[in-house]
Amino acid sequence: MGRGSYQRTRLDKFGFPRGYLMRQKQVQGFQTGDRVRAIVPAGKKTGSHTGRVAIRKTGSFNIQTEQGAVQGISWRHCTLLQRGDGYGYHPLPSIQH
Repeated sequence: MGRGSYQRTRLDKFGFPRGYLMRQKQVQGFQTGDRVRAIVPAGKKTGSHTGRVAIRKTGSFNIQTEQGAVQGISWRHCTLLQRGDGYGYHPLPSIQH
């Protein structure tokens, strides 16, 4: 995985600011790149989601799962499985005999 960005703002093709990056690296103890399991009890995204988290300052996270990205999961539903150590992981499929 990448090493982040020192640049605090993104620019458009003309060089004008297009949004700003967060000032802190962690939100509620979570950091982008951590592996989490989110168990959402109710709502549109009900169920269990396991994958790599991308944090937002608001506490509403994105989780990249094997099936695709799940957006807008609250930090309250997330449980840390593994700290982001710079590597990308994916589960191995179990071999059935």
